[in-house]
Amino acid sequence: MINRRGFISIAPKATAVAGFGGLFLNAHASEGLTAKTITIGSSGALTGPLGGFGKSSRIGLDAGIFEVNAKGGIHGRTLQLDMLDDAYNPARTAENVKKMLTGSSIFALTSCVGTPNNAAILAMVEENQIPYVSPLTGASSLRKSGMNHVFHVRASYTDETQRLIQNMVNMGLKDIAIAYLDGPFGKEVLADAQKAMAAAGIKAVIEAPVAADGKNMAEAVASIIAAKPSAVFLATAGAASVGLLTAIKKVSSTMPIISLSVAFSADGLKQLGELSAGIAMTSVIPDNTRSKMAVQRDYHAAMRAMGNSDYASGSVESYIAVRVMAEGLNRVGRDLTRAKFRSSLAGLRNFDVGGFNVNYASTPYVASKYVELSVLSANGRIMG
Repeated sequence: MINRRGFISIAPKATAVAGFGGLFLNAHASEGLTAKTITIGSSGALTGPLGGFGKSSRIGLDAGIFEVNAKGGIHGRTLQLDMLDDAYNPARTAENVKKMLTGSSIFALTSCVGTPNNAAILAMVEENQIPYVSPLTGASSLRKSGMNHVFHVRASYTDETQRLIQNMVNMGLKDIAIAYLDGPFGKEVLADAQKAMAAAGIKAVIEAPVAADGKNMAEAVASIIAAKPSAVFLATAGAASVGLLTAIKKVSSTMPIISLSVAFSADGLKQLGELSAGIAMTSVIPDNTRSKMAVQRDYHAAMRAMGNSDYASGSVESYIAVRVMAEGLNRVGRDLTRAKFRSSLAGLRNFDVGGFNVNYASTPYVASKYVELSVLSANGRIMG
């Protein structure tokens, strides 16, 4: 629960891409699988406006895979990662996944970054019966019954938005402005916010679309400030979030800012520096910097063992994805197939990943409803 006094006082300080439908590979277990290795594929924004998220994901995946392999791998096989850059371009995401599938280079997928990017590949995933663990999106539109090969780890954006709006209303912050990314992700979060506000008996004082490249940033900020909100909800991610917060704080240094867990990458928080102080945001995965939970301590140990002390924000999510995959793979045994792996994942009930509970009881497969509310300090870390 976010405390109003602490929040206010610190503030000054699933559709397939055209051309890829009908790709059915009649996949065999030999694809991405050898006597000694299991190759997991991923497509993520390692460059572009959301490049920080892809880099953080890669760090977490590397940590998880390092830990699994250091313990002997999966029944004598080591995990390998094939991650391709898509620069947050959905068409490139689809191209990357098609390349991995037609090239028979991967056994399963994990941690592809972005709402439109995942929308571009989920039909392909289902059609080709590829187990896919932990899409890096909380879009409820991508969580549908009948998706039997997609295993979400994080809570949804709907869960996050409802929790955040209700908390703001409880604090008395009812004149809320919404700045949303002008694309599938932002529009879906906007709809979630509208529903959450309607349930609370309020309406946004303004809804300002923001282009991913920031070309209309000045116009958006001017309209937000003119509406005189008591707080600004950022339904944005990546560079747009950094640009918005920086511009808003230049005009109104005391303006409370609230956001979802995906608003700021580790690189984004570094760019903000002291401006990150007072941001109120949700978390759907245990914080990367703390050590209260066993999963956090395990993650830190894996990072140290790799010689990496860059506990990138969001990287724990991909680390947990590897832990979930490893459990599913281990339960199958040596006679591994994609179908057996999928069934093994679907059978996970209250699997404890160091204090983070994973439960795939029914489709759509969503492991967790974990949502925490926090306020950031000037170094971008969670306070308290």
